[in-house]
Amino acid sequence: MSSNVKRHRWIVIAATVVVLAVVNWTIWQKEHHLAEGEIVYLELAPVDPRSLMQGDYMALSFALANRIRMQRAIDRHEEEGGNAMQTAANDSVVVRLDEASIAHFQRLDDGTPLGDDERRLRYRLRNGDVRFATDAFFFQEEQAERFEPARYGQFRVNEHGELLLVALYDEELEALGEMER
Repeated sequence: MSSNVKRHRWIVIAATVVVLAVVNWTIWQKEHHLAEGEIVYLELAPVDPRSLMQGDYMALSFALANRIRMQRAIDRHEEEGGNAMQTAANDSVVVRLDEASIAHFQRLDDGTPLGDDERRLRYRLRNGDVRFATDAFFFQEEQAERFEPARYGQFRVNEHGELLLVALYDEELEALGEMER
């Protein structure tokens, strides 16, 4: 075997090890986030019933996303030249958690210090839509009826305000089921 072939083989092996390390590190981070993140509930917003249940998943919309869109529109209107609509951004919202850990809109994040009952939650703005972690909840086949009474999404939030959807809950905060992994 020539030294060129051996060198290429070592490059492939090293690249494979790096890729596996990065993938496993990402998995560990997500598992840690799910295990250690603070529980926060986001209220679901009504969605078109035709798109509520689509196959083996439920389309999700959150009341907090609607409030963020409204506040962004108000802020844009108040700014000079506020006609330009931002179509993509990663930003944060400040919410107040009530005694049940349900998040309530306080303000768009302006960097001011948080109160004891406030948290920063990250969101993504894409084509005018506000998204938290996901816009769908996946479940096993023929389980749609079980999730129809869903009124809250339970999330785990980490110290950076990043959210991971864990489960759906009904109006009394009774668990309906966890997200399929």
